[in-house]
Amino acid sequence: MSFTLIIVIVTVLVSALAFRNDELYTKLILWPRRMDNPGEYYRLLTSGFIHADWMHLIFNMFALFIFGQTVEGAFESVGLGQMFFLIMYLTGIVAASLPSFIKNRNNSYYRSLGASGGVAAVLFSFVYFMPWATIYVWFIPMPGIVAAIAYVAYSAYMSRRGGDNVNHDAHLWGAVYGFVFTLLFSPDHGSFFLEQLKHPSFSF
Repeated sequence: MSFTLIIVIVTVLVSALAFRNDELYTKLILWPRRMDNPGEYYRLLTSGFIHADWMHLIFNMFALFIFGQTVEGAFESVGLGQMFFLIMYLTGIVAASLPSFIKNRNNSYYRSLGASGGVAAVLFSFVYFMPWATIYVWFIPMPGIVAAIAYVAYSAYMSRRGGDNVNHDAHLWGAVYGFVFTLLFSPDHGSFFLEQLKHPSFSF
């Protein structure tokens, strides 16, 4: 069984339990104001395994399932092994949560949850390996590298604008983390990515 499928199953189970258990939901969510001692830092990770509602959960897990298995295979093909995929995903959730934690340490009302940071890390690792692969953005096909640039620009803009109850910081920093993680640990350290950029190949 792939790590992608394991993550999906665990996340669905934990999220479903949290939907019906307010105590568990409160215990796992990213709540910076309550994280005033290291014993609460686990929330940086656990918040990635609960979701606001079923639609939020399904959207994230569908994206993870679509891109995750391909990235797992890519990690294995370059000699990193599937374990690196799991490490990237879990640390991606933490890395994506840190900016929100730091920014909102004194905000009693701020809370955040969802796997978006880890999923963004997987998506941008996918773009590293296959920058010209087709990605559908709201049913519109476009090259992965173009979708990635648009994603980063939109996330950065919305992060500054705010006001829509979405943690765009997690999307932005999860994406950056996934690309940098792959760049650092892939044996070619970016040469494969750059070589592919020189040879565009995109079809609808």
